[in-house]
Order: sequence, then structure tokens, then C-alpha cells
Amino acid sequence: MTLAVVRSLREPRAPATEEELADFELDVLAGFVLARHSAGLADSTIRGDTNHLESVRRWFERPLWEMEPRDADRYFGCVLSSVWSSTRAARAQMLVTYFEFLELRHKVELHELTGRVVECPVDEMNRPRMSVAARLRIPPTEAELEQLFTGWREELVSCRKFAPSARNNMVARLSAEVGLRINEGVHARSR
Repeated sequence: MTLAVVRSLREPRAPATEEELADFELDVLAGFVLARHSAGLADSTIRGDTNHLESVRRWFERPLWEMEPRDADRYFGCVLSSVWSSTRAARAQMLVTYFEFLELRHKVELHELTGRVVECPVDEMNRPRMSVAARLRIPPTEAELEQLFTGWREELVSCRKFAPSARNNMVARLSAEVGLRINEGVHARSR
């Protein structure tokens, strides 16, 4: 087996201009939005995603594909040090998702245009920890439900005024028959 010189069969391409890169960056973001929409995400979620990306882009002042781990360290460690941990984690996750999109759809094209290999700047070393635990909704036990409705029934008997009594009765019946949540009952209004 011998070694041979490998040469590209593609025609050499002139380096992209600033204007071409700006147009390409806008096209990539539009493609990202369309991909998120076709995945079934709500418009509000996509708007939040792009807001996160625009915030990082505004700080970085260059196309995001040029971002390296040391830039992410500085951004998440210094710039976002005073924001909520959930904001840092959401922004990092959005950056990871965006780079997955870049790697899947535009890796070759970006290499041809810029000479850079796309690599996510958020790695295992600088990924913000999500300190907000997911909250599980555990349904109440039979004993807890019985205690709630017994106390409510006793309170209805001792209530002196008609309006609060009628309101409490309506919320109790809706909760028992329809499955109205407490927060929904609090915000219920008659028309």
C-alpha cells in the first residue's frame, strides 16, 4: 500500500465576502426557524429561542459559528453571572440546539465558505447546570380529598353571607364534578 496525494475534485472557491456571510447567516437563521416550526413547536417557543440566539449574537458581535469554548466560558461565566440559572441553562441549551442544526444541515457549506469546522462552544466543561428541579404533580390521596371536601362542606354551613357561600359552593362543585384545579377556581369569575 502506498500513499497518494489527495486533491479536491471541487472547483476552488474564492473566500466569501462580508456581505455573502451576512446573507448566509440570515438564511441559516431562517432555516432554523422553519425547521423548528416544522418540528411542531409553538410560535411563542420559536420566538423565545430566536431571542436567546439574538442575545448571544448581539454580545458576540460575529456570526455564532465562530464562537469557541473560551467565548462561551466568558459569556456564561461573566456576562450571565447575575441572571437566573434557568435563563443561563435555557440560553445554553438553545445554543447547543442551534449548533446541532448547523452541524446537521450546514457543516460542509460553512467549511467551504469560512474554512471553519462547526463545533458547539458549549461542551461538558462549561455547560451550565440546571438548578431548577422539574416539579411533578402528584395527585392527592383519597384521605386528603375526603379531608378537603369535608372541611369545605363544614365551612359552607358556617358561612354567614350569601355571596361567599355561593362562590365556595360553586368552586366546590366544579372541583368535584369537572376536575377544576385550585388555581382555576381562584380565578373563576361570574359574568
